[in-house]
Amino acid sequence: MKIFDRAVLAFGVCFAFSLPVWAQNSPVKPMGNVTAVTENGQQLKITTQNARAEVTVYTPSVIRVRIDKQELGADFSYAVIAQPQKAKSSVTQNDNEIQVVTDSVKLVIGKKPFSVAFYTPDGKVISQDEVGLTTSWVNENVTTYKKMQEGERFVGLGEKTGGLDRRGSGYTHWNSDVFGYRVDQDPLYSTIPFYIGIHHGLNYGIFLDNTWQSDFNFGASNNRFSSFGARGGEMNYYFIYHKNLGDIITSYTALTGRMNLPPLWSLGYQQNRYSYYPDTEVYRIAQTLREKKIPADGITLDIHYMDKYKVFTWDKNRFPDPVKMNNRLKEMGFKTTVIVDPGVKAEPGYGVYERGLKDDIFIKYADNNNYTGEVWPGWCHFPDFTSVKGRDWWQGEIKQYAADGVSGIWNDMNEIATWGQKMPDNVIFDWEGRKAAHPEARNAYGMQMARASYEGFRKALNKRPFILSRSGYAGLQRYSALWTGDNRAEDDHMLQGVRLLSSLGLSGVPFTGMDIGGFTGNASVALYTRWVQIGAFNPYFRNHTGVNTKSAEPWAFGEETLEIARNYINLRYKLLPYLYSTFYEATQDGWPVVRSLAINYAHDAKVYQYQNQYLFGNAFLIAPFAGTDAYGTIYLPKGKWYNLYSDEVSNGGTETIVKLVNNKLPVYVKESAIIPMQSLIQNTTEQPTDTLNVHIYKGDVNNSFVYYEDDGESYNYEKGSFYKRNISYNAAKKAITFAKAEGSLTSKFKYVRLYMHGFGSATVKQAGKQVQAKTDFVSFINPISKFDPQGVANKAEGSDTRTITLPNNSTEFVINY
Repeated sequence: MKIFDRAVLAFGVCFAFSLPVWAQNSPVKPMGNVTAVTENGQQLKITTQNARAEVTVYTPSVIRVRIDKQELGADFSYAVIAQPQKAKSSVTQNDNEIQVVTDSVKLVIGKKPFSVAFYTPDGKVISQDEVGLTTSWVNENVTTYKKMQEGERFVGLGEKTGGLDRRGSGYTHWNSDVFGYRVDQDPLYSTIPFYIGIHHGLNYGIFLDNTWQSDFNFGASNNRFSSFGARGGEMNYYFIYHKNLGDIITSYTALTGRMNLPPLWSLGYQQNRYSYYPDTEVYRIAQTLREKKIPADGITLDIHYMDKYKVFTWDKNRFPDPVKMNNRLKEMGFKTTVIVDPGVKAEPGYGVYERGLKDDIFIKYADNNNYTGEVWPGWCHFPDFTSVKGRDWWQGEIKQYAADGVSGIWNDMNEIATWGQKMPDNVIFDWEGRKAAHPEARNAYGMQMARASYEGFRKALNKRPFILSRSGYAGLQRYSALWTGDNRAEDDHMLQGVRLLSSLGLSGVPFTGMDIGGFTGNASVALYTRWVQIGAFNPYFRNHTGVNTKSAEPWAFGEETLEIARNYINLRYKLLPYLYSTFYEATQDGWPVVRSLAINYAHDAKVYQYQNQYLFGNAFLIAPFAGTDAYGTIYLPKGKWYNLYSDEVSNGGTETIVKLVNNKLPVYVKESAIIPMQSLIQNTTEQPTDTLNVHIYKGDVNNSFVYYEDDGESYNYEKGSFYKRNISYNAAKKAITFAKAEGSLTSKFKYVRLYMHGFGSATVKQAGKQVQAKTDFVSFINPISKFDPQGVANKAEGSDTRTITLPNNSTEFVINY
C-alpha cells in the first residue's frame, strides 16, 4: 500500500476555505475537494472534505464507484455476486487529477472538486460528471449528476413504462402493487436500477446498486444533466463500457448473475385465469385444450384454490384431492403452477401460522412485535426472506406443494402488497444479520421471496422448478421469470407490454411475459387475436384474465380466432428447439430472448422511432400493431430480410407501409439466419419425429447458432449430459458447417433436414459429392377457413424451398452450395 499527496494530506485543512461560497451554507452538501488518496492494488481509497470514496477496477471494462458521507460500511449486495477480476491497470496523478487506465477505459478523477469522467483509450468522452454538481446530498438523499451529451439516448431501467428512449423522462424505483396500471404509470412492481447510455457511436452502462427508493432523471424538467440517486444509503454504482451494446448486458449479468436453464415445459403455452375452480373446471379446460388441438403444457391456479386464501393450503371442497388432480393433469401432459403470497394469516390453529410463530421468522416492528398487514386472507404476518432462518422456514413449507404434484410456483403480492399500500417505515428486516428498516429493504423483498421459492422447490422437486415472480430487484434473473402484472385489455397496454419486455431484456432479465389478452377488462376479438400472435413470440407465453371478466381461452372468441391462435401456438411448439437454444444462450452470456432493436442497432436513430419492434432471439424481427390497425409502417434495419410467410426478400434501411390482416402478425427473418425446428407436438412430454428441421436463409453475412439439447428437466447437464453443436453459415466460402457435437447426450434427432431459403437451384455438395436436393413447399401457418357452408379453406401461403436430408452425425460435416 502506498499513500499519495502527503503534502495535500498534511495541509488538507486549508481546503476548507476552497469550497465554493454557495456550498458553505447550502442545504446541498457537495463532496468537496480531494484531501487524500491511497492505492491498494486495483482499488483507490479517496478522502474528500465531506465524503469518502472507493474506486475499484472490477474488470478492464467495469469500474465501481462507492461514495458516502462517512467511512464506507461493510460491503453487501443482494444483486452483485461477482468478485473483482485481476486486471492490468495503471494509476497516475498530479495536483489536479488522478488517472486510472485499463485496456478498455480511462478514468479521470478530478480533485478540485472530486469528479469522475470516463474516456475511451483514444480520449473520447464516454460519461462524465456534470461540472459543479458531481455527487452531493440533500439530507440523506444522495445523487450523482452526469453531463448529458449531445443527442444522448438512454435505454433499459427494467420494468418502466414510456418509450424505448428514456430521454426527457424521470423514474422512481419503489416496488408497488399497481392493479390495472396506466401505460404512463411509474413506479411498477420491480426495481432494476441499470440503464445504458448511447451517444456519438459509444454506449455505456450504469448500475446503481442501492435498494433504497431510487430516482433517475434523464433530462426531465432540466436540459443540463442526467442523474441517479437514492433516498438513503451510499452512492454505489458500476460503470460498464464496451464497443457493442450487447456486451454491456453480458458484463452486467456477469456482475448480477444469469438465469438457470428453465424446465422445457415452461416454454410451452400456459393457460390461466383468476380463477379456475373447482377441479372439474380445471379438467374441463385441460380436456378442451386437447380436444381442440391447442398445444399446451401448463395450467395455473390463482388464489381460489386455497382454503380462505391461506398460503400452503387447499380448499377441500373445490379441490378434494390435489394429488389425484395433478397426477391426472400430468397424464394429459400438463404441469400445474400455483400462486403463493407472502402474507400468512394470523389465525390461531392454522399450522403455517403456528410454525411461523414458533420459528420466529416474521418481520417485526422496532419494538420486536410482529408486523401485521391486511391482504387476501385478512390480517397477516410476513416471513422475513432477508434472513436465512426465514428462507429455510419457507423452504420447509413449500415442500408440500412438491408432494402434491405441483411443478411451478408463482410468487405474487411480494412488493410487499398490503391493503392501504403504506407499510410503515419502522418495520425491521434481518438483512442477513445486518438489520434494515422497510425503506431500505422493500425493493429487495420480492427477489428474496423468489429466491426462497427457487431454492426450496429445487430441493423438493429434485429437478428444475418453474418460478414466476411479480416483484424483484437487480439479479432476480438468477431465481425467477418475471411477468408484468395486472395489465389491461387495451391496445396501448399490449404495445406497452412489448416495450416492457424489451426494457427488461436490456436490463438482464431474459425470461419475461405479460398477461395475454389483458388481465383487467374484456378484450375485443381483434385485440385478443393480435395479442396471442405476439404472445407466441414472448419468452413466457401465458394467457390470463381477471375475475368477473369474460372467458378468454382461445375458443372463447369464435372459430376464426381459434384457428389463428392455434396457428401461432403450433408455430411456437415447432420453434421449441430454436427457443430452448436461445434460452441456453441467455444462461451463458445474459442476452435476452426479446431483444430491443437497440441491442443490435444502437446507433440507428430509426429503431427508436419504431420502438415496438423487436428481435425474438437473433433470427426473427417481430412488428406488433394494434388489433384494429388496418395499415402499419415497418422499419427493417440494415441487411436483407425475408418475409416469414412468403420468403419475399426486402432490403434493410427501409420503411414500408404494409396492409395488416388479422390472421398474420408481421414477422421477418434476418439474412443468414439459422433456425432449428421440430415437428408439431401437443405438449413437451410428446416426442417429435426423429428429424431436426434446420432452416437457413441465404445472406451476405456470416452467422452462427449454438444448437442445444438436454433432457429438459433435470440438472444432469451440469455433469455434461447435454448435446451442443455450433452451426455456422459462411457466405464467402458458401459453406454450412455442423461442428462436432459436445456433451455426453445423444441427440433425440437421428436426421437433419436442411431447408435452404433463397438458395435457388444451387448445387449442394457434402465432402465433394453432390447431394440430391428436393423442392418442398414450406408454409409456417395453416390457411384460415372461409367459414362458408362448405368449409373451404383459403389458399396456403408459403414458398418452394430446397431441402436435403442427412444423418445427424455427431462428427463435423460441411455442406457446400
